[in-house]
Amino acid sequence: MSLALSRPDGACEEDPTPWGVIIDTAAIPGGGYLHLLRHEQDYEILFGDEQLMGSWDYHSERALATLVFDRLGARVDRVLVGGLGMGFTLAAARSVLPSTATIVVAELVPKVVAWASGPLAHMFGDSLGDPRVSIEVRDVHDMIVESRSKFDAILLDVDNGPDGLVSEANERLYCNWGLKAAYAALRPGGMLAVWSAYPDDAFSERLRTAGFELEVVSVDSGDEQYPPHVIWLAAKRLASESIRFSGS
Repeated sequence: MSLALSRPDGACEEDPTPWGVIIDTAAIPGGGYLHLLRHEQDYEILFGDEQLMGSWDYHSERALATLVFDRLGARVDRVLVGGLGMGFTLAAARSVLPSTATIVVAELVPKVVAWASGPLAHMFGDSLGDPRVSIEVRDVHDMIVESRSKFDAILLDVDNGPDGLVSEANERLYCNWGLKAAYAALRPGGMLAVWSAYPDDAFSERLRTAGFELEVVSVDSGDEQYPPHVIWLAAKRLASESIRFSGS
């Protein structure tokens, strides 16, 4: 899927005009490259010529964490974040989780971790030094499959939606058996949250088929030219009750 995501100068990724200066390039395990670009005070990460994220627009990435905490509250103790990116979801998780919580971030691309303490260090602040936070340079899929009733929340923002954009292997995260693995990795009452730049009714149905109770939330994309982003909030049932979503 080709996406036209916003840029701070009003251009979009379909605009052929060169934008920004390439600061670094990172090889993706399995093939392909990520490019880190700077434009004045702003930064952007591209996969090929497709925008994955920009430093000027991060509301929905933060919402990936805050929406989960709003629904689960104090029961959240151990969180798995899939994708480090520019650290927006991690920062939001740190801001809402208690001091006793544990946040594990799985990042596939080693250089993305290096950027967090290099050219993007000013954006990460003290996130990587938080004693609650650990970084695993691993495929988040593998961490999910290896886990049983381990996490209260799993937050995924590794593609532009529930498709294997950055890595074809990521399709495993969004297929029927991948979602069942995520269900098994969650503790009772836990929640899988998936960020997307676009809606996907078929993915919603797969989540329900995997046993989740589902809420689909539209979040402002940060640019009125483009449609809202989408966050799926998929809850694993408690033994004796259901997660009560707003309006249910």
